[in-house]
Amino acid sequence: MIRNRKGEVIVTNEGQNRLLKRLYGTSCGRFLLKLLTAPFLSRTAGAFMDSRPSKLLIKPFIRRSGIDMSQFEQRDFRSYNDFFTRKVLPGKRPVDMTPEHLISPCDSKLTVYPIDRKSIFRIKGSRYRISDLLGSRELAEGFCGGLCLIFRLEVDDYHRYCYFDSGTKTDNVFIPGELHTVNPIALEKYNIYKRNSREYTLMDTDNFGRAAQIEVGAMMVGRICNRDGAGSIVRGREKGKFEFGGSTVVVLLEKGRASIDGDILRNSSEGIETAVKYGEKIGEALK
Repeated sequence: MIRNRKGEVIVTNEGQNRLLKRLYGTSCGRFLLKLLTAPFLSRTAGAFMDSRPSKLLIKPFIRRSGIDMSQFEQRDFRSYNDFFTRKVLPGKRPVDMTPEHLISPCDSKLTVYPIDRKSIFRIKGSRYRISDLLGSRELAEGFCGGLCLIFRLEVDDYHRYCYFDSGTKTDNVFIPGELHTVNPIALEKYNIYKRNSREYTLMDTDNFGRAAQIEVGAMMVGRICNRDGAGSIVRGREKGKFEFGGSTVVVLLEKGRASIDGDILRNSSEGIETAVKYGEKIGEALK
């Protein structure tokens, strides 16, 4: 279940969910899944989504997903991927620049969990450790006692993401993996966040201390497109984008650095995701 910040339940894409249940819930579907997630097919699908013929998919997708295009740039898109990574119009995603406010780096469905040394996070059936995400027990240890924020993007979300605070960052570290959908239905059968390709960076932020941001790829998403290497970062500035598919951003915060807004914590404790927007306040710094 998903709720917005007003507490209202949001209706999800039932047609897409039925398809995913067949893929992950039947033997024939899982056989097809092996073919769909093969690296060659993923690269082929990505090449098609970059091609001009893929433009034919744009209008049906907009109708089926009910996307409000008045929020986005209007132009002749070169390909489906060009449309998928479209930019919002100025003012449509205002960024909260109050220094002590923690903001969402993207449009997404958010859940928040505490971290301890023995944490095995269960999200709709999937189990993983922070060390699985980072590929390092040593790095994971630094976030013990902190918070794990999981921002799940669906295909109709805005697929660009920003820095949630100013400061400095390391180079991006890419960890290859198998590409699977990040839809919750898939999480019932596969340890998605451990097996998917992902890219992380460590940050020394001005208001929230040491943090990590991890971008996780999904089915037929071979490209996580981050803009910057090591250097300074600015709150609200675009960090990167995902190409075709649903994807996930994970933010790790150290112990005692932030408190999360009450509605998000209540929803997370009940296994409910909260719909949030790029640049929106989701918590506050602890001093």
